[in-house]
Amino acid sequence: MYKLKFKEKVCATCPSSDCLLKCQYMSFSGHKEAHGEMMKIMKGKDSRVLTECATCYACEEYCTRGNHPFYLISEKREEKGMFTAPRPITNQWINMTQMQGKYLAGDVKDKALSCCFIPDLGPLGTGEIFKDVAAAGVFGAEYMCPAVHTHFARMSVIKERLPVVIENYRKLGVKEVICLHDECYGTLTSIAEAYGMEVPFKPVYYMDYLYERMKELKDKITPLNITVAYQRPCSNRLIPDKLPLVKKIFKLIGVKAPKRLYQDENALCCAEILRSVSGYKLADDVQKRNIDDMLKAGAEYCVFNCPACQSSLSEKVAKRGLKPVHIIDLCKMAIGEKEREAAL
Repeated sequence: MYKLKFKEKVCATCPSSDCLLKCQYMSFSGHKEAHGEMMKIMKGKDSRVLTECATCYACEEYCTRGNHPFYLISEKREEKGMFTAPRPITNQWINMTQMQGKYLAGDVKDKALSCCFIPDLGPLGTGEIFKDVAAAGVFGAEYMCPAVHTHFARMSVIKERLPVVIENYRKLGVKEVICLHDECYGTLTSIAEAYGMEVPFKPVYYMDYLYERMKELKDKITPLNITVAYQRPCSNRLIPDKLPLVKKIFKLIGVKAPKRLYQDENALCCAEILRSVSGYKLADDVQKRNIDDMLKAGAEYCVFNCPACQSSLSEKVAKRGLKPVHIIDLCKMAIGEKEREAAL
């Protein structure tokens, strides 16, 4: 079984404890208390963090030393049997993402276009932008990033399944895997590295691909001249170095994203996983504050990265007058492949 590469000395000598002090769901009196709680977790002792953590992933970004505090918290929760959700919910996620040999693989050569286990990703990876890789799509639990199980403190499921996913890609003979799901890229980079799993191909973040293709299609772009709010998914916390790509793409296609309270490092997630692990009250509050903030910034559109976020929030933002759209569809709008989104 793979083991988390966590450096105790790095955590013990941390001068900031930002992983906990910046948390939007737990409060600490200062460095001394926050650092003390992390020491308890590290040493396998009980800590209130193990019961209060909302599993938003943000501490992975807040830790500037790359020591994976969230993975450690999830590991310790599982060791102690302190699971985040009722057993039926946890088991439901494990069972419905179980590999059963029912996958789809297209004309895969050097490159594969990963659609994870999310049907909505298939239509996104089409058209002029993806013309060279659309036929190389792969879909199914056999190619699914298992990172969702971190939310339920079932790291053992990840350690069991991720090596199989990596091996399935290796068997395809690919040199590159373009990840249409933000979380897939985070899994094949952040999580795989944290557990010492070798990845024998190059994971490619779809926004890197999208940005390069839009530069190639620059002559076809008609600036959209719209104001948007970007909904950053929790999984993007695993790959914060990729966040600037959003602004680069927006600039290229003539999209304005005004500053708002809940963005970038202070972003709020879609909150549907919070509904499972922390209850309706917190989830409803997070979603309301988030959408209120989008409207206050003057946004016309809510732009999504993750299809799960889009599914969770589309109806809610539409009811408040915002138009929901995935960033890939936004780019298709800019090159005339797709009509402007209308409110639901």
